[in-house]
Amino acid sequence: MADNLVTHDEALAQVRKRVLAGGAERYHAANAAKGKLFARERIALLVDDGSFVEDGLYANSMADGLPADGVITGIARVDGREVCLMANDSTVKAGSWGARTVEKIIRIIERAVQYGVPMIYLVDSAGARITDQVDLFPGRRGAGKIFHTQVKASGAIPQACALFGPSAAGGAYIPAFCDIVAMVDGNASMYLGSDRMVEMVTGEKTTLEAMGGARVHCAESGVGHFLCKTEQDALDTVRGYLSYLPSNWEQAPPVTEAKASPGTDLGALVPESERQAFDMRRYIKGLVDAGSFFEIQALWAKELTIGFARLNGEVVGVVGNNSMFKGGVLFPDSADKASRFVQLCDAFNVPLLFLCDVPGFMVGSAVEKQGIIRHGAKMITAISEATVPKICVVVRKAYGAGLYAMAGPSFDPEATIALPTAKIAVMGAEAAVNAVYANKIAAITDEAERAAFVAARRAEYEQDIDIMRLASELVVDTVVEPGDLRDELIRRYRAARGKERFFARRRHGVTPV
Repeated sequence: MADNLVTHDEALAQVRKRVLAGGAERYHAANAAKGKLFARERIALLVDDGSFVEDGLYANSMADGLPADGVITGIARVDGREVCLMANDSTVKAGSWGARTVEKIIRIIERAVQYGVPMIYLVDSAGARITDQVDLFPGRRGAGKIFHTQVKASGAIPQACALFGPSAAGGAYIPAFCDIVAMVDGNASMYLGSDRMVEMVTGEKTTLEAMGGARVHCAESGVGHFLCKTEQDALDTVRGYLSYLPSNWEQAPPVTEAKASPGTDLGALVPESERQAFDMRRYIKGLVDAGSFFEIQALWAKELTIGFARLNGEVVGVVGNNSMFKGGVLFPDSADKASRFVQLCDAFNVPLLFLCDVPGFMVGSAVEKQGIIRHGAKMITAISEATVPKICVVVRKAYGAGLYAMAGPSFDPEATIALPTAKIAVMGAEAAVNAVYANKIAAITDEAERAAFVAARRAEYEQDIDIMRLASELVVDTVVEPGDLRDELIRRYRAARGKERFFARRRHGVTPV
């Protein structure tokens, strides 16, 4: 009997050793040559030491060359907090999916939802194994169930993806359904069809990098959120992202030790002339706790800056117009960027801070053809539906529907705060005078007389929209000096902690997508 037990133990140890090793050595070497880590090394770098408990280790262990069926799943801790995770093993058939792979991924997402903990995806996969398509593709627990389960999890638990290699074909949707995607420059890619398939179907000659590389998705398509230099950077980004969010939608965001602001002179950052650009990112960093600003999608739709920060140790989501890029005008992409971020914050109980310096939405035939109206409506819908505490700060200008898109007075903010530099109007003085008096201006032949007439009309317009007049009419709730803004925000967010959150009695709205 003892000999028998030893034999079984040895057999199990041999299988375990083979499974933990992943694919053949040549695949490990090929990955290392590209600067890619083994999937188990990625997990070890991400999670707290000794905390990983693996599920499904022996999936397909009886088959030759399919250790764990190419995906590692389990539970662990990240910075002391429970998470669930999956990691594609690209040394096993390029991380492709088989039937067991799919089942393991579905199970771990379901478990994350059941436990109410974040779900982390470490993706490096060539997509489905076409040779196994009947087993993995069409059934009730087939690959489509992964996406169905991700959608059910969306807004219930944080879902974060670090993308280290390809995420091909249907597999590209795993990152797309996540809250954020951190992509490793030079190795990560997302695409629905390979370059060879694209050429065969459309005749276009391209490359995976040009079509779906990390830079393309982080700077042009908006599917990627962070462009990372190394795999460690991507893992750190996921860890940093989770540090601002609760484990699930029923909890409050984590509070950290309060830190002072950097002591920046906020008033000095805002130029007197609204024609002169300034960097809203510097303004945000000068307002919030030192070192706490965590910008998201920094390379895409840069006319709008979004990200998490802390005020007195408490998390806020910041949406700010950045006149350094395209004058801070809202375009279809920036409207989408804001919509998604506002929904993210609202899902996970993160109060919203809008820093407004917006000329309005872009006009012209190009953006009309791109659907600027429906994209703008989408942004306004997201802001209307958000029930977390919202504060709108008019830093400089809020013109036209830009005021609405930045949670102005009509959108139930806890407060609309104006700085002394603030202007709220349908449009700027120059555009307004031209719109109203264009014919009269054209009829004045004397140049000096024309200039005097225009100056007088502009002065009248400026007086009409004077910020103190708007404060007296209760359009804005208060006017504060830049040096007092931080304390004002801290007090108002503190008072709004117990806000009753209800928007409408219904299943859901019809988003203008």
